[in-house]
Amino acid sequence: MPLLSSMRRRWQAHAAACAIGLACVSGVPAQTTPGSTLDRIVAVVNDDIIAWSELEERLNRVRRQLRQSGTALPPPDALRRQVLERLILFRVQLQIARESGIRVDDERLNRTLSRLAEQNGLPLREFRNAVERDGYEFAEFREEIREEIMISEVRRLRVENQINISQRDIDDYISMMESRGTDADRHRYRIGHILVAVPDGASTEEIGAARERAERVLAEIRGGADFANMAVTHSDGQQALEGGDLGWRQAGDLPTVFGDAILALEVGDVSEPIRSASGFHLVKLVDRRGSERQMIRQTRARHILIALDDLTDDAEARRQLSVLRERIVNGQDFGELARVHSDDSGSASKGGELGWIDPGNTIPVFERMMDSLDPGATSEPFKSQYGWHVVQVLERRERDGTETSRRAQARRKLRTRRIEENTQAWVRQVRDEAYVEYRLDE
Repeated sequence: MPLLSSMRRRWQAHAAACAIGLACVSGVPAQTTPGSTLDRIVAVVNDDIIAWSELEERLNRVRRQLRQSGTALPPPDALRRQVLERLILFRVQLQIARESGIRVDDERLNRTLSRLAEQNGLPLREFRNAVERDGYEFAEFREEIREEIMISEVRRLRVENQINISQRDIDDYISMMESRGTDADRHRYRIGHILVAVPDGASTEEIGAARERAERVLAEIRGGADFANMAVTHSDGQQALEGGDLGWRQAGDLPTVFGDAILALEVGDVSEPIRSASGFHLVKLVDRRGSERQMIRQTRARHILIALDDLTDDAEARRQLSVLRERIVNGQDFGELARVHSDDSGSASKGGELGWIDPGNTIPVFERMMDSLDPGATSEPFKSQYGWHVVQVLERRERDGTETSRRAQARRKLRTRRIEENTQAWVRQVRDEAYVEYRLDE
């Protein structure tokens, strides 16, 4: 698999954290000359345009990806229109991000690129060389990643920040899963998805036409047509160009609209059209497998925080913690020093004690440092958004999920599900509200 294809999957997982994902990054535009066929406009999107050269470059990218995945190519016109629609959705979201004042500075962009290089097991210089060997100008690649971050940020602001999971929601979710049987959420499901979209405020005739289209697609699939190929050709879902593949999900991670339908399917089956606010869904149970019991590694730790203020800058905070750490290493009691010196009012009175910490229940930089320590060890000073810390690991334990972790998992699943559903609805809304003029057939 080429590096960029692998990298893109990692980036989408990092930025979207959901099955909808972001639009594919585009590569280096094809070389054109003024007035050539490749220069003509194929779509107007609000105050922006999409050129033939951009569409063709993206088409070539998608064709390569489909061949690598073993998915048969759909008819050229159908694929071209599908790719054009993906470009339009990308452009509309990017415009909203810019209008919202979202900017990604070079420092943040460089951190993201460094993470991508690390995830691919390469130093940044070698990562850059690998990208260029795959045929992409690194400067163009950087700007495309910048745009992906901007879209991820606008989705976070417009969708994710509006989602609230209440204790009642968690109670209802747990009750629902129990009603499905004790093993309902101990399996994982590989899902294929096709969406035939219905615009907001659609007429009865438009809804009927969409249903008929979904039924025709289903008939072709049941007649032997390949599901992934039909998704590439016909689906309005955000994973259409990936063959409709939503990946592996637990039952609780399945979108509400077709969760129950998936549980009733046998492997290889495709559902009847399922109506939602977005349109009509066809879902395929590609595979199913059992989940092994998940043991949780908890860490009991304590810390000292020196917060930054007008009198305490980075250098001073680090100096203070270095002195405190030296005293701890030389035998002074961590708890007593935390009571006197820590700026974390919640834990200082308890000698810096944070109790038993589940994975994911603290900020990433703190968790990474904590996880790197053996029991009894005290970290070097390190910085988070709250200030500078030293952390000491007291002990660790493995345990099966308790009611607390069960509820935390339920909250995560509900939030993931709602992010996916609400993002899908938001994307369709902004698409419906955008001015789009097609010139592909001119």
